[in-house]
Amino acid sequence: MARIGFVSLGCPKNLVDSEVMIGILQEQGHSLTTDRSEADVLVVNTCSFVQGSKEESIEAILEAAQLKEQGRCRRLIVTGCLAERYPRQILADLAEVDAVLGTNQIVRIADAVAGRPTPMPDSFGRSDADLYLYDHTTPRTPVTPSYTAYMKISEGCDHTCAFCIIPKIRGRFRSRSIPSLVEEARGLAGRGVREITLVSQDTTSYGTDQGLEDGLAALLDALGAVDGIRWIRSLYMYPSLVSERLLHLMASNERICRYVDMPLQHASSRMLRLMRRGGDRAGLARLIEHIRSRVPGVTLRSTMVVGFPGETEEDFDELMSFCREQELDRLGVFVYSDEEDTAAYGLRDKVPKRTAERRRRELMELQSGIVERKNRRLLQQRFPVLVEGPAAESDMLLQGRLESQAPEIDGVCLINDSEAGAALPGEFRSVRITRALGHDLLGTIVE
Repeated sequence: MARIGFVSLGCPKNLVDSEVMIGILQEQGHSLTTDRSEADVLVVNTCSFVQGSKEESIEAILEAAQLKEQGRCRRLIVTGCLAERYPRQILADLAEVDAVLGTNQIVRIADAVAGRPTPMPDSFGRSDADLYLYDHTTPRTPVTPSYTAYMKISEGCDHTCAFCIIPKIRGRFRSRSIPSLVEEARGLAGRGVREITLVSQDTTSYGTDQGLEDGLAALLDALGAVDGIRWIRSLYMYPSLVSERLLHLMASNERICRYVDMPLQHASSRMLRLMRRGGDRAGLARLIEHIRSRVPGVTLRSTMVVGFPGETEEDFDELMSFCREQELDRLGVFVYSDEEDTAAYGLRDKVPKRTAERRRRELMELQSGIVERKNRRLLQQRFPVLVEGPAAESDMLLQGRLESQAPEIDGVCLINDSEAGAALPGEFRSVRITRALGHDLLGTIVE
């Protein structure tokens, strides 16, 4: 039996894949080590969504290869999106790599560790690939803190956004069943999980492949009845699929977080058309107004892409104006990455990287001011906070999150109180906000 060292890169969806592979290996009798220099086998679960993630993945593979040359590691396995997309290149260019497993081959991880032959991933770009999706019976070892966990509710994507390679890497859209997800949630709750975050490429399409109407709302309704779970949050909602029933559940069920993560990508009608997103600025503004009217206190999070081919200063000014007007609570801004095998790759009028980076800075500066103003409005208000443990900044402070703060992607709430030491990770405590610290908050426990 081997000691396995894992490197998991990319999004929470990829992290779930890593947890499944770890669970499969542990069921086979292998053990996990966090000290990669002590690992017999190293697994690098890669991302290749944009150029930066590809570079990070390659760097991680090279670091693992160096450990293999210098340490006790005897096998190096590369999995995930980069392996799905470039398997032959990885094996040809990196002699230290012993096996590659694509996104639909993670159940073969034990074979790869044991040195048994595994087929070459060859499904890239094919809609009829042998697609995989785990369920509640699949071994899985969460590596997140004990009180929080991700659940992948579906895999793949049927949207045709011009800049996105995910449908080719992950395949067509397919969903898990509601009973399977409820069983997994019960198992997580039994292990002490208090917060579940639902992830997929598009959570609002959940169940469409099964003929479900308003599938995400039906799933949330079922998960809301699972004892022990206090917060259920959904990420990656497609704007045109946010339903009335979904908004009603957020407003009426205290276990469903009033949190809408809805990537809009742009506000210029011309850019949305080129991106194959559809819609226009006026329609997006109406949608945001509608969500806020139906779910009082809702947190709205979105992402935007700047520097898409053909984006003019007028397009960017419209995006800036839209964000200034809407005052989104959370916003991520990405510079367009020119990815081969996407529809946008062949477009002309590429925006210089320097221009795109400048636009990103300007939009983030605008958003920082919006967040600062919004956080100041929270002063002296009380909120339930999920305690996470000692703060990274100082062991004199605790760290937690409000319902409006998703794990890993949003800010945190620091807790400064003489009674703070009595609050344990995974507990919910009432906190009064006393200071706004950029994207973070500072508060005091009140009983």
